[in-house]
Amino acid sequence: MSADQLASFREGLSRIWAVPRPQSFEGLATERVYTLVGRGKVYEDIASDQRLLAILDRLLAPNYLLSADHAICIYPREQAQALHFDDVFYPFPRPRRAISISVIGAIDAFTPKNGGTVLYRGSHKWSSERIQAQREAVARDEAGADAECRLQLAMPPGAICVFQGTLLHGGGANRSNAPRLAFTNQYCEPWARPQENFYLGVPKEKVRAMRREMQILLGYELRRPGDIMGQVGGYHPIKTLDPDFVLPVLR
Repeated sequence: MSADQLASFREGLSRIWAVPRPQSFEGLATERVYTLVGRGKVYEDIASDQRLLAILDRLLAPNYLLSADHAICIYPREQAQALHFDDVFYPFPRPRRAISISVIGAIDAFTPKNGGTVLYRGSHKWSSERIQAQREAVARDEAGADAECRLQLAMPPGAICVFQGTLLHGGGANRSNAPRLAFTNQYCEPWARPQENFYLGVPKEKVRAMRREMQILLGYELRRPGDIMGQVGGYHPIKTLDPDFVLPVLR
């Protein structure tokens, strides 16, 4: 992200932040704002950046979807997040191919002191049993058998980290005296259900003004040309953005 984008990102959230809502997994001193793409062009540009899409094009099938899109602000004294992997809700046994790809972006610099994300190298290939063993060890405040795979993400403002949705990770503890602002965008295969329901979360009048790449990420495309997955009453989903389009069930 450029300096202007970083400033726009902060400005767009300046009137939205609220008091952190305590929640065991998402954090007792962490605030999140969901559905960023419906809140301003800077968030659309980040989610559909051509450099990022070039990476995703190699990792997911065509017409993949935006699955989650939110800002995360970790405040001082927040504890480390429980270790997890992002596509855990897809009920297929591990090891397996990732069904989603995760992106973590730094608005503030990531450091080991301010809650830089903890990642476990190679864990995207681990079995469920190995994942669970490491999670339980860390929860007991032990290093665990795979401690040598642990690293803590450090990167400057504007940088992103891209990894498979099967990778074990978690937000670090913020031991600094300042908040650490970031975002996460997650993308999934075109046949998988996204975490956020963007059809209901982003008004159509906003979607109409978006670039075609962003519309596709929100689901206004068939899974592939000639497919029926994603159709609306037999029509291509992009037709529903036409103000004059009437749903067949209402005719």
